[in-house]
Amino acid sequence: MFTVPHELNVLALENARLFYDLLFTASAQTIIEIAADPKHLGAEIGVISTLHTWGQNLLPHPHIHCVVPAGGLSPNHRRWVRPRYPFFLPVKVLSRVFRGKFLAGLKRLHRRHQLQCAGPAAALADPQQFAKLVRRLHRHDWVVYAKPAFGGPMQVLRYLGRYTHRVAISNHRRLVAFQQERVTFRWKNYAHGGKPGQMTLAATEFLRRFFLHVLPKGFVRIRHFGFLANRFRTSRLALGRQLLASSSPASAETGTCKISESSTLWHCPRCGAAMMVMQRFTAVELPLCTYFDSS
Repeated sequence: MFTVPHELNVLALENARLFYDLLFTASAQTIIEIAADPKHLGAEIGVISTLHTWGQNLLPHPHIHCVVPAGGLSPNHRRWVRPRYPFFLPVKVLSRVFRGKFLAGLKRLHRRHQLQCAGPAAALADPQQFAKLVRRLHRHDWVVYAKPAFGGPMQVLRYLGRYTHRVAISNHRRLVAFQQERVTFRWKNYAHGGKPGQMTLAATEFLRRFFLHVLPKGFVRIRHFGFLANRFRTSRLALGRQLLASSSPASAETGTCKISESSTLWHCPRCGAAMMVMQRFTAVELPLCTYFDSS
């Protein structure tokens, strides 16, 4: 998860499309670049990114959730590279690179006069004030959080369901009451260890906070990068599955064939198309398979 400091919220509200596009780009470039570095993983990875703009109290809290396969394709696409760390990639490195990329993009937008600096962000129209903010943000660590790999596909689906189809607040989980033009809802105070509690707001303030998170018309809040990008996904996923199958411990124990280092895929000797593993046989089963084949 990639998060930007709260000092930038005023720019996010005035420049939602530009700001959130930059958040997507900087976070994806960071994780793909660090994963490609041989010092860390040395592989081409895929990323599913989802934008959230709210915190538990419904105030602005822009952040990106990323789901990443635990490994990637080697540079020559001949093997599947598994992570050398239990945490996949070093979080401190991700944080620093993300900070640099995001602030560089923000400075570029400001230099080109593409950022709207109005309302609470009016002072940042002054180049000196903007440069002062950027220097201050460079001195602080930015929050990048990583969780261990999921146990299986069902856990991944449950996670994606929670984060890809959620709005700022829903009726059935957090809303408690609406009485005398006041709304009460449950929330967790993560500044104090996630302590649960209830918050009551005037209806107008509740609606103001809720509508802060309505995205610009046509904005895409779920995006795919790396080998999961639309133009690569079909072929690279098929290749990844085949490389994973060929390098699995089961295939080593049963003596099944592995993909040779000299070719990326098995090919049909007749048509030349890529072949896929449909079934594996143990040494005990092989004589039976030969019998049926010869008959």
